[in-house]
Amino acid sequence: MYYSVFLVIVTLALLLVASFFPFHNWYQVKVVLSGSMEPTIPVGSVVFIKPAPRYQVGDVITFGRDTRTQIPVTHRVVEITSESRASQTFVTKGDANEDSDPGTTVSRDVIGKVFLTIPYIGFAMEFAKTPLGFVLLVVVPGAIIALSELYKIARELWRIGKERGADNNELPV
Repeated sequence: MYYSVFLVIVTLALLLVASFFPFHNWYQVKVVLSGSMEPTIPVGSVVFIKPAPRYQVGDVITFGRDTRTQIPVTHRVVEITSESRASQTFVTKGDANEDSDPGTTVSRDVIGKVFLTIPYIGFAMEFAKTPLGFVLLVVVPGAIIALSELYKIARELWRIGKERGADNNELPV
């Protein structure tokens, strides 16, 4: 149980760090906040994205600006309308949507191709980004683990001190 909680905390912390600090031209982690790709990618899923040199029809890509006010979109490439050495232009569509996205997407706006999806973990990540969520999901379990380790250390030091005291017929210090 202890190691399971520890593993969950470490995994959540790593995912949070990866989602807060995206590394360009490297793997990125994003949380899916809408149902436009259901059932392929459920709401609350975490998607892992890696830039690719070229994209094909059928690839699920994440594109658009990633700022405090704008959220990137994760949709499927349904058509490539223009292709040159330097760039491609795509028509994209969410699997749950009836119509394609308005306008086209240029390859320079693509963050990357989705290569792994983990359903529902994104709910915990989004909650952990709030002050209450951070305290409940990161600080409290981390403090419990730290206090548990300190207790084990103190207990071991007491045991060693007791053994030394018994050998020297003195009280442990």
